[in-house]
Amino acid sequence: MDEEASQHEEPELRLVLLGRAGAGLSSAGDAILGRPAFQSGEDVAAAQCQRHRGRVGGRQVVVVTVPDWFSPRAPPPEEARALVSSFVALSSPGPHAFLLCVPGDQPPDGEERALAALELILGPLAVTAHTLVLFTRGEEEEEEEEEQGKEVKTLEELLSTRRQDLLELVDSCGGRYHALRGARGGGGGGGAEGGEEEEEKQRRRSVQELLKKVQRALGESEEEFFTCALYEEAGGRVRRRQEQLALERRERAQRGGIEEEEPGAHEAEGAEQEEREWEAAARSVVDLDVDVGGVLASLAVSPASPPPSLLWGLWERLLGWLRRVPGLVRPEALLGSLVGLFVGGPIGRMLGATAGSVATEVKRRKEKEQKTK
Repeated sequence: MDEEASQHEEPELRLVLLGRAGAGLSSAGDAILGRPAFQSGEDVAAAQCQRHRGRVGGRQVVVVTVPDWFSPRAPPPEEARALVSSFVALSSPGPHAFLLCVPGDQPPDGEERALAALELILGPLAVTAHTLVLFTRGEEEEEEEEEQGKEVKTLEELLSTRRQDLLELVDSCGGRYHALRGARGGGGGGGAEGGEEEEEKQRRRSVQELLKKVQRALGESEEEFFTCALYEEAGGRVRRRQEQLALERRERAQRGGIEEEEPGAHEAEGAEQEEREWEAAARSVVDLDVDVGGVLASLAVSPASPPPSLLWGLWERLLGWLRRVPGLVRPEALLGSLVGLFVGGPIGRMLGATAGSVATEVKRRKEKEQKTK
């Protein structure tokens, strides 16, 4: 019966958690796995990628957290390259989703930069088809608002009313987002009672909803998981290193006079040994063929620029809207709006207004000349 169940077991699900320092990556990873697994703290978070696995809803889930390597506070280029190489290798042959962790109670601080960096490293599909915004605002902030008599808004209300900045971030990721409940650590044990038991139920429901959204995104992309040339390079190097480690282990056993066990004997220990060798092989990959220094330099030149895919998506949406309502928009006003949209900020609004006025005046003079002829 166990063999039949294992034959029909779903393949592991790989999730990569990204975000700035203090975005709650460790607590989100703990909440997803349902147990304390990830170390937290600035020193730990900045040191290396972390990888843990666990069974969630009957399925093996692997979570990889990635320190902030893309912000102005990031480490030097060579160290950043090692971090990028590490998270790619640790999530090879490819993740099923990238989760961009964002504290929902704080203004965005470098998240657009993270998306731009991800797109430059792995390609636009990594963002547009495989990234989901994970809001990590915990229940403790909601409880504080309730105690202070403030109205607790749902995430949908926040996005549609006072948090346009977060809505733009979600749009960059194809409209995919999730508010993770219980992102404060592991799930409770068997003795959980009262409020703790209810919190644990909410956490499990929230994680299951998150995994469903990941599966829905995979269905829309029609891909088994995300991959690209960099992931193929990493996967090949991990396999070769793992084979080398296994060969060295067998040679040590032979030198020590230890006979190789029959297939099937101590399968659990063998699987654990294979997993340890795989992770050791993955952690040895720190120098993939990627110009992280060039990416960081380009981000420094235009840190506030949204990813190219976002601009293209906005342009396509605008064209579709114009096809539906061609009589409602004057070309001169459209020109001003486009200038304001792509430049952004007060300067963009000023330039947009100027461009619209100039275009209107040019058209007026042309019409006047045609009437006088």
